[in-house]
Order: sequence, then C-alpha cells, then structure tokens
Amino acid sequence: MHGGGSSASAAVVDDQALLTALRAGHEWAFETMVRLYGARLLAVARRFTRNDEDAKDVLQSAYLSAFLALNDFEGACQLSTWLHRIVVNTALMKLRSRRRKPEESIEVLLPAFQEDGHHVEQFSEWSTPADQLMERKETRATVRACIEQLPENYRVVLKLRDIEELPTQEVAAMLAMTPTAVKVRLHRARQALSTLLRKEYVSTAVTS
Repeated sequence: MHGGGSSASAAVVDDQALLTALRAGHEWAFETMVRLYGARLLAVARRFTRNDEDAKDVLQSAYLSAFLALNDFEGACQLSTWLHRIVVNTALMKLRSRRRKPEESIEVLLPAFQEDGHHVEQFSEWSTPADQLMERKETRATVRACIEQLPENYRVVLKLRDIEELPTQEVAAMLAMTPTAVKVRLHRARQALSTLLRKEYVSTAVTS
C-alpha cells in the first residue's frame, strides 16, 4: 500500500471517494474504513462466532476478501452494506468448516400440544421478529441468551433474517436452501424462541 497524509482522510466524504482511495491502495483509506465500520462489523462477526477470537479472525478474513474483490464491487449498494455481506458470508464459512456433528433437532424446544390440538400453554403471537424483542432494553439480554440456546441451523437463520435483516432470497442463497425452507426454519426458530422466553419469564416469576 502507498502512504498518504492523514489529512487526506478528511476529504473522504462519500462511499465513492473512499472506494476510489481503497482501490488506489492508500493506507489512510483502509484506516478510515476500519474507523467507520470496524466496530459494527466485529459485532456482526461476534453474533455468529460467539467469541472474540473467532470474530476477529472472521473480520480479518473478510477484510482480505473485500480487498481482493474491490475491483468487482460495482457500487450497487452502500460500501457498508457490501462489507456487512462479506463478514456474514465469512462467518458462515467458518461455522461450516468447524461443523462436525449432525444438525440438532428443534422439536424439544417447540410448544407441546394437547390431544384436541390446542397448545398445552396459551402462547402469544409467534411472528414477533427477534430484532423487535431486542429493542426492548429490559429483555435484550434474556432474548440474546435464549437465541443462543437454539440449534445452530435454526439460530443462524434467525440471526440472518431477524437480526441482520437480510432478505429471504439472499439468506437462501447463502445457506444453499430454498426460500420456502428458510421461511419454515425461521418460523420454527421464532416458535422455539417464544417458548424459551415464556419458560424464562415463568421461571423468573417463580423465583422472584
């Protein structure tokens, strides 16, 4: 990379200017990119890897992938959005590379039914996305903890759709699934999350 004055970073006012500087190999451009997006991208990586060391590895690999693909980036979306997609893809690749056991079943986390077809317990609406639950400050930590209890194959779909807010079609392509399979898995993940949350709050009420 070529050197550049630190004052030059002040001239970077939009994606295109920063992208041009990155393609030219200016060190200040890389530093600017890390300053602008690094913390957010690391948080994204951490949501999938669940530990700092793996998250940092993912982010470094994602930066490398981004630099190798700079000339292919056509600017159809914001630079931050493009980097976000690369980090998510890199994290998914890491998860796939270390997956040695078969997919876990989610059945034990789903609500039980009576013989007449009604739920054993009365549950509220299933369709509340996890990101809306996370917006409630008092429930955020509990929601995070319950999400981590989901089997990985359902947890990843829930995070991609509800937390990262990626469209169904894109999630399907990332996971080599059909859009319908993504929707079914998301629905079941939300069901399981709702069940876990209800149990958590019942437990809290009993012990308090």
